[in-house]
Amino acid sequence: MSIATLILGQSGTGKSASLRNLNPQHVLLIQVIKKPLPFRSPNWTYITPENKQGSILVSDNPQFIINVINGSKRPIIIIDDFQYVMANEFMRRSTEKSFDKFTEIGRNAWDVFNAAINAQDHKRIYLLSHTEEDSQGKTKIKTIGKMLDEKITLEGMVTICLQTSVINEQYIFQTKNNGNSTVKAPMGLFEEDHFENDLSEVDKAICEYYSITNSSPQQYSQNQHA
Repeated sequence: MSIATLILGQSGTGKSASLRNLNPQHVLLIQVIKKPLPFRSPNWTYITPENKQGSILVSDNPQFIINVINGSKRPIIIIDDFQYVMANEFMRRSTEKSFDKFTEIGRNAWDVFNAAINAQDHKRIYLLSHTEEDSQGKTKIKTIGKMLDEKITLEGMVTICLQTSVINEQYIFQTKNNGNSTVKAPMGLFEEDHFENDLSEVDKAICEYYSITNSSPQQYSQNQHA
């Protein structure tokens, strides 16, 4: 069973920066929008025909992302920023008059989530995405159109949903729901209500909680898609 985790937050609150202490040899990062990482990252390189040992791919194509999730042997897959899978497709199809595009965009997002929660055993998939407030003032994942909001609760498809925040100039992950968010975690996974935004520590906690044994980095440095 794979472990899919949502990391939600407004831009600039530390979602991408939380990758800084991960070993890139363990990670396949799918950037939906290509952009520099917000930390010193000499060991994080893009996968190319000449550099197959890299850690970063760029794509907003839902089927490509699904194929990567299903095909990669790396233990950690990160999608950053997930909401642009929806937003980019919407913008490309903005001249279409039919409302069918919203159904198709919603279905594509749902398919990616399904791939994340049904990947190979012990694989961890982290979906980083922006937030928005609904009509009741509740903070949730940002989506496109009403199909996902009315028919599907994406946060309901995962067991762990953390939210970034900045408190007293400290960038943190919130682990407890305050009644106005979709934050959640299994009982006993995190003892603190919030802690430093370090995805490496989150992954360690998940591995310990679910008795997942991490393999050595060398096992994952042979083929980026294998």
